[in-house]
Amino acid sequence: MAVQKTIFDKWAKERGITTEEMKKIILERIKKGLNDPDPEKRAQWEKIPHAGKIPTPEEWINYIVKKLKEYGREDLLQWPLDR
Repeated sequence: MAVQKTIFDKWAKERGITTEEMKKIILERIKKGLNDPDPEKRAQWEKIPHAGKIPTPEEWINYIVKKLKEYGREDLLQWPLDR
């Protein structure tokens, strides 16, 4: 049975790193956004629903997917199968 790939797997492969390294990069970006000195930018990051103290990469991607669907941009959620 084939292992289902996630967007994190895809991004990691494109960068030549592990999936865990990719998630760590995203988590650092989330932390940076939550600590942005610009209150408007920080507020955008704070809108991401999360169970813990800060959003996880999975919570971040779920939020993005939800927003793309709300804006009718589901076309951005597809990638060619040959990649």
